[in-house]
Amino acid sequence: MGKIIAIANQKGGVGKTTTSINLSACLAEKGKRVLVIDTDPQGNTTSGFGIDKNNLENTIYELILGECSIRDCIIQDVIERISVLPANVNLAAAEIELIGVEKKEYILKNEVDYVKDEYDYIIIDCPPSLNMLTINAMTTADSVLVPIQCEYYALEGLSQLIHTVNLVKERLNPQLEMEGVVFTMYDSRTNLSTQVVENVKQNLKQRVYDTLIPRNIRLAEAPSYGVPINKYDSKSAGAEAYMQLAEEIIGAGK
Repeated sequence: MGKIIAIANQKGGVGKTTTSINLSACLAEKGKRVLVIDTDPQGNTTSGFGIDKNNLENTIYELILGECSIRDCIIQDVIERISVLPANVNLAAAEIELIGVEKKEYILKNEVDYVKDEYDYIIIDCPPSLNMLTINAMTTADSVLVPIQCEYYALEGLSQLIHTVNLVKERLNPQLEMEGVVFTMYDSRTNLSTQVVENVKQNLKQRVYDTLIPRNIRLAEAPSYGVPINKYDSKSAGAEAYMQLAEEIIGAGK
């Protein structure tokens, strides 16, 4: 049975999508079967796997509205051992369409239940806000992985996110746990990055992964080619870091 990890942080630009794409790809390279679910209307995770998000018949939007089944939406083997449940800008309307719908917090969970045994890991990329799509991701997930950028305001908003996770656990998904925190955009040349890591470790009761995802030009370039970092430049610092994170996450699950 697959482990379901939601990658969430209501701050934008902290590396959620980069982590969703590249962690998934590295898990797959380690022989795991992975389903990636894009719940962000920007659809960047979808396009990051080379999928033309604007010409899709079935996406997570149609799934949430009940217009198709989850098997109709999943794009199989985008890369070996990776399947994708895609999203595009249509998803932005989902919040409005769900007004008044009963049990709307569980729509995604109920669908994912049909396929979760087919995968070792299901990675859900959340939008940069704490909305109904994020709540759906958290009711579906077993745990929440929080990417934090190594910058001065790193901790700002984190307490709000942890509060949301706790609320979801209390009211909607008793199994939900904090997977932990992973640092992104780490720059070993600056004192600030090191200080932020130390500060978070001192102030946070959550697990902090040892892997530090560096600022890396190859990581930034890979999405424009529609491939994960391990396919774009497997020798880059970014690829090595995500491979290390995949190993940590596999190890944590044992």
